[in-house]
Amino acid sequence: MGETGKMMVRRPRTARGERTRRTLLDAAALEFGTLGFQGASISGITRRAGTALGSFYTYFESKDEIFRALVNDMSAQVRGTIGPKILAAPDRLTGELAGLTAFIEFVREHQELYRIVDEAEFVDQDSYRGHYRRTVDGYLTSLTEAAERGEVRSDISEVHAWAIVGMNVFLGLRYGVWSDEEAPADVAAQAFALLRDGLKPQSG
Repeated sequence: MGETGKMMVRRPRTARGERTRRTLLDAAALEFGTLGFQGASISGITRRAGTALGSFYTYFESKDEIFRALVNDMSAQVRGTIGPKILAAPDRLTGELAGLTAFIEFVREHQELYRIVDEAEFVDQDSYRGHYRRTVDGYLTSLTEAAERGEVRSDISEVHAWAIVGMNVFLGLRYGVWSDEEAPADVAAQAFALLRDGLKPQSG
């Protein structure tokens, strides 16, 4: 794997195989999210998945490999959940509100995300950095496109993308993992009010 978190992926050739691989990844999320990398085991993953041990080795060579695949998979799930919400909004600023709301909702349903990504820093640095780099790169691309449409300030930079993603990560931790008493939309609205003046197009 390189610094961007790229890795060899053995894709199943059949729909049934894809379902099995998906089941294993979902089981791995629970196993790693509950027990951590050191406490998790291949047998624990297959037990949660309800699959034979041999099925595991059809798709993954080791615990390390499925962990790396899981970090990439969860990263894709986050982007696949948030991205469409942002793009469906009438403009980018409204999209930020919708995207943050969706992210907090996603975290509440997948609280294991934080433990898995945090452990990746020590288990596989490439996966850890890749998770954030892919997120920020995608964010910067879409923000730049919004700037070209005049929806946000014209001087958008990588710093802006990292700042917004960083804010979202910690809001997800506080209001998605540590507490679920606050309505995601209310949390997002307060953060959006702060973000709006920083992103709005500059006059003059």
